[in-house]
Parts: sequence; structure tokens; C-alpha cells
Amino acid sequence: MDEALSEIEFLSRSANRVLVLECLAEDRYTRGELGEEIGASQATLGRILEDFTERSWIRHDGTEYVATATGRLVAGSVTDLLESLETETKLREIIDYLPTHAMDFDLEHLSDATITVPTQTRPSAPLREVLAVMEDATHLRVFSHAFNEQSIEIVERRVRTGAQTFEAVLSESAITAIADNQTLWEQLQSLASADDGRLRVRADGVPLAATLTNDTVVFLLRDGRGLVQASLASSNDRVYQWAVETHDHYWRTAASFDPEQYDATIS
Repeated sequence: MDEALSEIEFLSRSANRVLVLECLAEDRYTRGELGEEIGASQATLGRILEDFTERSWIRHDGTEYVATATGRLVAGSVTDLLESLETETKLREIIDYLPTHAMDFDLEHLSDATITVPTQTRPSAPLREVLAVMEDATHLRVFSHAFNEQSIEIVERRVRTGAQTFEAVLSESAITAIADNQTLWEQLQSLASADDGRLRVRADGVPLAATLTNDTVVFLLRDGRGLVQASLASSNDRVYQWAVETHDHYWRTAASFDPEQYDATIS
């Protein structure tokens, strides 16, 4: 292990080393072409090529350099490690709010996700990201443990005017919270009774909040007090497919929304 760690340290001390190895694992390059590609001086490049040749990671073939089989192995491993670390760095500030136990996909699929967090000048930025998605979507699917005032207003208006179709699975706790507010309760009932509004309730709960459009899923992340801490939007195929399958599962295991049941409970 010590030898392997030493080699990792050798590569990590220079971004140019990683770039050269990745380039040569992909294609053949002359020394001049490599210099132009990575922007390193010929002196620096010469040292890198010499070090790689000594390790049998590359070979000199006429006027060109190319990675060996072991060089390609190392390059692929380093690339995977770098991508994993870049994803981890991106997720680090929100990982405490990310319900990973309920997400049946590798976090590496979130490498291209867009994360929005509150700022002093835009404290409601995460929620606004989700509301913007809801406002633009023609077909909207939701599964969530909460459904706030702004979301209900947007969806009810768009569904009622025929601008949007809506399918949602909400937790019992979300429905109960809405029922405590007469205005929101009336809007939710209007939404659920519309031709293009479909709503089901899941007694077993919904551990996370997700909004799906045609090709994007947006997670709204809350802390233990229920306060919004971030939104995370992804168009990754694997993440989106997981969201679609999860919505379908929750839909099958939920009950039809019956307003009278909750009217009786809160009266």
C-alpha cells in the first residue's frame, strides 16, 4: 500500500502529470503537440515524459508518445478518483441535508448537478429554483413530505387554466399541515379535483422532496427543523430514471386523496 500511496502522491503533486497521462491514454501525441495541449514548458514536459517512461506508463513510438496498458490503467483510475473527489467537494456543504438512505443511485451521478444555497442577498434562492421549474413545466410530477404555499398557488393556477398536468404523492404529514390553513386547503382541493390534477397520499411517508419535469429532477433539501437549506437539480439520466421509478412506486403504494377524511380529522 505504501508504494501505491507514493505513486498517488507523485501524480497529485502536479496537475500537468495527470493531464499528460490522460492525453496519452486517449491518443498519440508528439512532444510538441503535448506541450500545446497542456500548456507546459518543454523542460517540464521532458521531466514528466522521462518519469512516465521509467514507470513504463508510456512508450516512445517514433516521433510520438502513447500510453502503455498499465499507463491506461493508471490514467483511468486517477480520472475516476478525481471525478469522485470533485463530486464529493461539490456535495460536502449539503451532504447533511441529502437523504442518501432514500437515494438508490451512486452519488457520482450527481457530478453535474446544480446546487443552490441561501445567501444573505437571496435567502429564498433554493425555493425559487423549484418554483421556477414548477412555473415552466407542462407536465409536473412531485413526491414530497411538504408542499408549501407558493408551490400550491403556482400548480393550482396552472392546472386550473390547462397549462399543466400534475401528479403528486404527498405524505400524510404534508396533507395535515395544509389542512390547517383554510386558504391552502381550498386550493389543494381545487387542484385535486381538476381534470389534470392527480393527488395521492402515502401513509408510510415520503422521506424526501422531489419535483420532476420532462428531463430534470429538483430536490429541495431541508434540515431537521424543516428549514430549506438547498436545492439540487440534476438532468443525469440515471438520477432522473431513479426519480421516475420512485414516483411510480410511491404512487402505487399511496391512497387516493379524500378531503372528507381530513375534514373529519381536523374539525
